[in-house]
Amino acid sequence: MLAEIITIGDEILIGQIVDTNSVFISKELNKIGVQVYQITSIQDDRFHILEALTNAQKRVDIVILTGGLGPTKDDITKVTLCDFFKDELIENKEVLKHVKQLYKKFTNQPPLPENLRQALVPSIATVLKNDFGTAPGMWTEQDNTVFISLPGIPFEMKNLMKQQVLPKIIEKFDCPFIYHKTLLTIGKGESEIVKIIYKWADALPDHIKLAYLPSLGRVRLRLSSKGFKKDTIKKEVDTQMDQLCNLLVDIAVGFENETNLVDQIAQLLNAHKKTLSVSESCTGGKIAEMITTEPGISSFFRGSIVAYATDVKASVLEIPKNIIDKFTVVSKEVAESMALQSTKVFKTDYAIATTGNAGPSMGDTEDELGTVYIAVAGPKGVSSTKFNFGQPRERVIAKATYKALEMLQKEISKN
Repeated sequence: MLAEIITIGDEILIGQIVDTNSVFISKELNKIGVQVYQITSIQDDRFHILEALTNAQKRVDIVILTGGLGPTKDDITKVTLCDFFKDELIENKEVLKHVKQLYKKFTNQPPLPENLRQALVPSIATVLKNDFGTAPGMWTEQDNTVFISLPGIPFEMKNLMKQQVLPKIIEKFDCPFIYHKTLLTIGKGESEIVKIIYKWADALPDHIKLAYLPSLGRVRLRLSSKGFKKDTIKKEVDTQMDQLCNLLVDIAVGFENETNLVDQIAQLLNAHKKTLSVSESCTGGKIAEMITTEPGISSFFRGSIVAYATDVKASVLEIPKNIIDKFTVVSKEVAESMALQSTKVFKTDYAIATTGNAGPSMGDTEDELGTVYIAVAGPKGVSSTKFNFGQPRERVIAKATYKALEMLQKEISKN
């Protein structure tokens, strides 16, 4: 069962907004056994919409459009759908009633004529009630293809997908079971992992696919399969994943949607009843941001300092001036002093510290661009490692952030 997602709107094409709708729709379709064949972004233009619909109908069973359903003149999706289906717009009394109720409830004013036009829908469409907005969703079938049009506002689209679209797809189509399991690894790059697992990968059954998903600081390995025997598919993928975990036991940190590196650290710290603080320079608070994104971290995380300027390292963290003068702020000595001082300031058992030159200018150091020192302080003392993460700046910050958490996880595991 194949689907295509078509996002409509110039704001996506000029980079004014990020297309998060396609990500959400793809994940939700995958859960019910529908494979997304293609994602297309187009202008709010009659020719482009008609062309996209025509091409999609040749490729897939389900076409989902988002955007272009507003009340203004530049939103032409409904009119163009009528052209495509050789249909006409008619007023839907339920949608009209809904629009008036929304305006009465939230604005206490009558809707404008433009707003009332939201009640116009193609005559052959099944209306999908939009609980959170005035633009209805629409379900239309033609020549064995289902066309679904949804508003582009994310929270409206998500509610329609979950409450109406997905149940209707499940009811209409006999979809296969699609199963993904993704292993999270840290500490080795994609090429290193390939060398370790290539024999196992070559022996994988044809119906189980392996995907490498590298990103800064980590590599995800996804196994995927599909079929109509759910229990068999799941068992076979899980068996292969167990073998993969055994091959990568030193760098595997868990499974996507089940755990992550911060979860691993939280479990270790909570198990040992230990606490953590962070002192950051070149990473600018990214480590603390990653930690505090997870719920429940107040059980171990005490706080952080972004000691970005040299004088702040000296005044707030009380790094001795003679150490800064002798070794510069980008040094092993300063990184270790920052970590140790963090444990004192926050009264924690562990601390991470980063100092470096993320670029693009040299700053208060003569070290090569991309140089970062990461230190971890714990009950058994402090240690640090020097890295060069290259450029650009975003790469340096991201890689330093993941590496710092990786080093902390390994240090806690030793104790």
